[in-house]
Amino acid sequence: MHSDTFGSGDPVLLLHGAGVSGWMWRPLLEHLGRDLTAIVPDLPGFGRSAHRPYVSHQETVAELADLIRRTAPRGAHVVGFSLGAQLAILLASHHPDLVLGTVVVSAETTPAPLPGTTLALVSATAPLARRAWFARAQARQLAIPADLMPDYVRDSAATTRETLVASVGENIRFTLPSAWSTVSTPVAVLVGEKERRLMRESARLTADQVQGDGPRTVEGAGHDIPFTRPAVLATVIRETFGIPTDGGHPPGPEPRD
Repeated sequence: MHSDTFGSGDPVLLLHGAGVSGWMWRPLLEHLGRDLTAIVPDLPGFGRSAHRPYVSHQETVAELADLIRRTAPRGAHVVGFSLGAQLAILLASHHPDLVLGTVVVSAETTPAPLPGTTLALVSATAPLARRAWFARAQARQLAIPADLMPDYVRDSAATTRETLVASVGENIRFTLPSAWSTVSTPVAVLVGEKERRLMRESARLTADQVQGDGPRTVEGAGHDIPFTRPAVLATVIRETFGIPTDGGHPPGPEPRD
């Protein structure tokens, strides 16, 4: 699994969603600051790890746990978006010795209805992902910024049917592990005000199991918080993990060729 590291200081593992890869965190990295060590993997099946198909959350979590052991032996804070947020929940639940705190952004934790129908549609339309016009249309729905559009189109073309079906299947069937309610490290749960009802209900369920004040609703946002509200997300990350701001100087990731 490919990963990059930016900055120095408290380690923060950033887990992207399905259909994108580590580049999606560039808007956030511009606000986080140089005093954090951002660990940014491309999950199996995506980006520079596209040569390996996505198999399961279980297998991916095991790899991510090994990544934390190698890059942050004393543990890391974990931030996840969408599919990556489900992985963050599993890491915090099953590897509490490795996770110092968790920010969950737009995690679906209530199984979606009719998963078989959804996966059949994903499988049938998978070849369209290789077409630039289709990828651009999808990117606009996700509020991908114009400067990141080439990254999205490139990654979309490289994502296999096997990865799409496996990752979407894991995503829409996901439920909270019983160990989530025992997590004692800091947790913040975010959801966009304009997200689907299922996503808002999931955020409430996720937050209620570990804290009493419910999820934080990001006003005006949909399923796009890291892209459209990166400053808000950066503030929540620092507040949740108790990391003072350094003025927001970016850690300086370079665009990928």
